[in-house]
Amino acid sequence: MSTSKIGLLSLTALVFSSMVGSGVFSLPQNMALVANGQALIIAWLITGIGILFLAFALLYLTRQRPDLDGGIYNYAREGFGELIGFCSAWGYWLCTTIGIVGYVVIAFSGVGMFTDSPQHVFFGEGNTIYALIGSSIFVWLVHWLVSRGIKEASVVNLIATIAKTVPILIFIVFTYIAFKLDLFTSNYFDFSLQMPVWEQVRNLMLITLWVFTGIEGAVVLSSRAKNRNDIGRATVFGVLLALSFYVLVTVLSYGVANRADIANMHNPSMATILEQLIGLPGTIIITLGLIISVSSSYLSWTLFATEIPFLAAKNKAFPQVFLKTNQNNVPIASLWLTSIVVQIALISVYFFNKNYTQLLLISSVMILLPYFLVSAFYLKESWRNRRTKHILIAIVAVIYAAWLLYAAGISLLLLSMCLYIIGLSVFFYSRYSNQRKNNIVL
Repeated sequence: MSTSKIGLLSLTALVFSSMVGSGVFSLPQNMALVANGQALIIAWLITGIGILFLAFALLYLTRQRPDLDGGIYNYAREGFGELIGFCSAWGYWLCTTIGIVGYVVIAFSGVGMFTDSPQHVFFGEGNTIYALIGSSIFVWLVHWLVSRGIKEASVVNLIATIAKTVPILIFIVFTYIAFKLDLFTSNYFDFSLQMPVWEQVRNLMLITLWVFTGIEGAVVLSSRAKNRNDIGRATVFGVLLALSFYVLVTVLSYGVANRADIANMHNPSMATILEQLIGLPGTIIITLGLIISVSSSYLSWTLFATEIPFLAAKNKAFPQVFLKTNQNNVPIASLWLTSIVVQIALISVYFFNKNYTQLLLISSVMILLPYFLVSAFYLKESWRNRRTKHILIAIVAVIYAAWLLYAAGISLLLLSMCLYIIGLSVFFYSRYSNQRKNNIVL
């Protein structure tokens, strides 16, 4: 049986890898499409402060409540009851599962940049029959790898995480060399969008949330950590590293090309920008980085998606079948559920001709409630213990989480509400089956 624990470096890599997936490679175009340089800076200031305070909330909760493993679910359950706890677990599981479908789709879209031509399209946007076959093989390879042990999978993720930072660092170096302050100033005062700055900032919020989804990775796998103090440290280290990369990639991009030109680029826009600076090798470097990046992110998110139903089943919020583990101490029933759902979703992507951006948008909105509940629980705990510093940190985290709910907009919130309502059937079935089992025993 695999009982190995995960150390600080691997935990940090899991947090960083789960955040830095496909989003960073398309970030320049995504942001240039809706915001000028001024809105970009304001959005990063708000996001930087908000996401760091959310990271501190997770850090301090792991120390204040070491009895609660898998924070996203158990924090909500402990603070607000069984039903709210289930909603947090259900929303998070949907977020991870839908999100990793998007990762597989974009990975094979990246492969298509090497194999496709106007005459012969093999992988397209990751939604062709060839992409379906390739992505299905990939899903079940990852399934096999995770089933061998959480520790073993995290080591593979660490290696892949190191590999995918290299193309991003190359991009940062060359854009820094080519950076022109006058061009950035022009983009900073670009009012061609004819939209108030604050509205532009609001439009950036879901994009910035999308690229930071995964901040909770170390907390979700807290029961697997070698040292409990490493959980909070890995969260903060991972966030600081990802934040630095995101700010540099976007701000430097505004200094090497006009905002309107960046907005019209084909994604991954980092490849287009680097190609303009160093030629065809730029596209090759970024595309390879994209494929490695989303592959490692898929692996880390599969670990999270596998852990949450297992933790919820321990408290009878999910059916008890998800308590089953294999000889390597992996929640095998949860892993099978995740892999099967991903496989079905990939088939749907092929038949309905959908792309990864729609999947990631749904994924992002499903994480809003779990993040808000984590912040609210931290505020509740801090208020109960009368700790002024922690109360202030918690208030900022709650305000940021509430701001994200506002920025999502009514249509996406209604969509998430519908998905949460569907999940209630799972909750009530679990409660009924457990109650019936107890009655039979009695």
